[in-house]
Amino acid sequence: MKSNKELNMINKLSERQESILIFIKDFLDEHSYPPTVRDIQTGCSISSTSVVDYNLRILQRDGYLKRETEVSRGIELLGSNKPKVQNLITVPILSNIAAGEPLPVNTQENWNNENTETLDLPSFLVNGKENVFGVRVKGQSMMDAFITDGDLVLLEPVQNAANGEMVAAWIQDNQEVTLKHFYLENGIVRLQPANPNMDPIYVPADKVSVQGRVVGVIRSVN
Repeated sequence: MKSNKELNMINKLSERQESILIFIKDFLDEHSYPPTVRDIQTGCSISSTSVVDYNLRILQRDGYLKRETEVSRGIELLGSNKPKVQNLITVPILSNIAAGEPLPVNTQENWNNENTETLDLPSFLVNGKENVFGVRVKGQSMMDAFITDGDLVLLEPVQNAANGEMVAAWIQDNQEVTLKHFYLENGIVRLQPANPNMDPIYVPADKVSVQGRVVGVIRSVN
C-alpha cells in the first residue's frame, strides 16, 4: 500500500508508530472505513495484535487517534491526520437492545435527543439507507445469525417487515423492545431467536410494532 507523505508526524513517535499511522490513513483513503487491529498487524508486519494494541494506545494518548475499543473498526484519526472521506452519514447510537430476553427501553419518541451518542459511517455500509440508527446488542439469542453480545446493529426505521427479516420489535404490553426474526402467522407475530436454546416470543399482531429492520452489523472485538 502506498505511503502518504503528507501524514504529519513528530520525532518522538517510533518508526513502528509512524508506520501504523501511515497504514491507517492509507487504508481509510482506499476503503473509506478504518482497519481492524488484525488488518494493522498484517499490513505493518507486526508480530501480534497485542503489540498493535500497545502502540494504538500510545497514539491515542498522544492525540493522533481515538478508539472505540468495543467495535472492531473503531479507530478514528484526529487533526491533520484525519482523511477526507466522502458520503459519511451520522448514525445515532441508542440504548442497548436485548438479543436474549427483551430489555425495557423508553418509547421511540425519546430515542432522538441532543445527548444521543453518534457515529460517522460511510453510507455504503448501510446501502445508502437514510435515517439509520444503531443499537448495541445485549445477549446471545441471535448468535446463529452471527450477532452477539456487544455488537452494534444498524437499523432502518420501518413500520412493516416481511417474514424472516430481522427487526427491532416493540412489545406494547411489556413495554419492551427485542431483536428477532419477524414472522406474521394468522394474526400472531412470532419473534424468532437465532439460538436453538431459546424459545420464540408470540404476540398478537396488534400488540407489537416493528421499529427498525437490520441493514448492517458492526462487530464487537470482545
